[in-house]
Amino acid sequence: MSDAAPALLVILITILLPPVGVYLVAGCGADLFINICLTLLGYIPGHIHAFYVEYVYFDRRERARHGQLAGRPAPGVYADRVQNGGFQGYGTM
Repeated sequence: MSDAAPALLVILITILLPPVGVYLVAGCGADLFINICLTLLGYIPGHIHAFYVEYVYFDRRERARHGQLAGRPAPGVYADRVQNGGFQGYGTM
């Protein structure tokens, strides 16, 4: 399976239900809550937010694979998983 397959699957799910797409990349948190509210306000704002969160996630994931560090946190994205592209950094115990 290629690396593009999961991204394509998430995009197809997001077209139908934007909050589900956000949940798949960001988990349950502020980004999901914001997307649910935006989707309830209108289907288009929910899509815009969902695709933005997914773009940040997949872009940061690709950069991390190439050893490039993301400079600043992406504005409007609150999930650490999205900010670091799904990779866990070195932490302390």
